[in-house]
Amino acid sequence: MIEKGGESMSLEAMKQVTEAEEANRARRAEAQAEAKRLGAEAGRAGEGPLSRSARELMRQAEAKAAEHASEVMAQTRKSCDALRAQAEARLADAAESIVRRVVKTNVHC
Repeated sequence: MIEKGGESMSLEAMKQVTEAEEANRARRAEAQAEAKRLGAEAGRAGEGPLSRSARELMRQAEAKAAEHASEVMAQTRKSCDALRAQAEARLADAAESIVRRVVKTNVHC
C-alpha cells in the first residue's frame, strides 16, 4: 500500500501539472482564435474606428493570454520544484531499500 505523501501523491501532482498545462494551451488557443476573428473583422471593416477598437481588443486579449501563461508557468514550476524536493528527500531511503534487497538476494544464493 502506498502511503499518503508517497509515490501516489507525486503521480497526482504530476497529473495536476499536466492538466494545468493543457488548460493553458486551450486558453491560449482560444485567445489566439479570438484575436484572429477580431483581426478579420477589422480587416473587413477597414481602417475606421472599429478597426482601432478591434486592434485594442486584440492587444488586450494577447496581454491577458500572456499574463495567464506566466501564471500557469509559475504554478507549474512551483509544482515541479515541490515534486523534485520530495523525490530528493526519498532518494536516500530508496537507495537503502535497493541495497537491502540486493544484499538479501545475494545472501540466499
